[in-house]
Amino acid sequence: MNDKLKIVLSIGIIIFLILGVLFLLEKRSSINTDTTQIEKAAVSQGQKVTKKTEPSKDADLHEIYLAGGCFWGVEEYFSRVAGVTDAVSGYANGRGETTQYELIGQTGHAETVHVTYDANQITLKEILLHYFRIINPISKNKQGNDVGTQYRTGVYYTDEKDLEVINQVFDQVAKKYDQPLAVEKEALTNFIVAEDYHQDYLQKNPNGYCHINVNQAAYPVIDASKYPKPSDDELKKLLSPEEYAVTQNSQTERAFSNRYWDKFEAGIYVDVATGEPLFSSKDKFESGCGWPSFTQPISPDVATYKEDKSYNMVRTEVRSRIGDSHLGHVFTDGPKDKGGLRYCINSLSIHFIPKDQMEEKGYGYLLDYVE
Repeated sequence: MNDKLKIVLSIGIIIFLILGVLFLLEKRSSINTDTTQIEKAAVSQGQKVTKKTEPSKDADLHEIYLAGGCFWGVEEYFSRVAGVTDAVSGYANGRGETTQYELIGQTGHAETVHVTYDANQITLKEILLHYFRIINPISKNKQGNDVGTQYRTGVYYTDEKDLEVINQVFDQVAKKYDQPLAVEKEALTNFIVAEDYHQDYLQKNPNGYCHINVNQAAYPVIDASKYPKPSDDELKKLLSPEEYAVTQNSQTERAFSNRYWDKFEAGIYVDVATGEPLFSSKDKFESGCGWPSFTQPISPDVATYKEDKSYNMVRTEVRSRIGDSHLGHVFTDGPKDKGGLRYCINSLSIHFIPKDQMEEKGYGYLLDYVE
């Protein structure tokens, strides 16, 4: 083989390798986009069930100040959370008792929302779980497309008694990450209400910029600490051999011969391994596939997604958040008027709690999300 032919072959091999790498990167990008689209579609029905809380004469009002990047989205989100009676945009914990939007980069204030809530309807822990749902807690001075110290994250309290709950939630969230949280945790030193045009900005400008999906506010926050995962030895005692095979070894039960494929009684479906709530009967529908089918999880927090290449197919696997149980797969051929998703779930992965037993079994806080 002459030198010229060797050079041509070498160039050909290099080009082939480059094209192969580009193909893989494009494919991976496509998969990530599909997962992002699924996560967005899974909360698309939230805008239909939002509700505003009016303070009652018996309300037990408390306050907390939350910095989560651009305050337009944070304010709109919390104004939709049941139990929140008021959400006001402003600037907190900077240098001095006065500032304005154009100056906060110099005065060091953070865009912050003053949240007032009725403790008879929602707890501080639930407020904070909502907060951590919508921020990236390890991103310093950056949320969404916004960069700068004014977009830092922080929880600012006015009552020292709140610190115990705040610390508890911070510790719970920190366990999810391998680096420290970038969220400030401080007593409130000052708060200046923002200009009028910033208040209720997204209600005045529905198509305005927002770095978070405010539709998530309509979905319940489910406290992961209530549903710890048993050890493997405990799971083998707790689960039937068939349940263990499906949830822990990602096997699939037979269609049309499982316990829930044709069941439509009111209630919720929980992780058979941990008891964590996963799906509501109001989102269940007959898909004709032979397995229980749902249009969305009961909360976007409880489902995780992974690429599944088994059986020479590329699918999106659905797993439970705490138990990491294999649940099934999600497809994009569901009812278009309900987000277009079909969560195809193994009956052996879930346990049904009838609506009239939810209170007794500790799931009463989810009764509003069951028809």
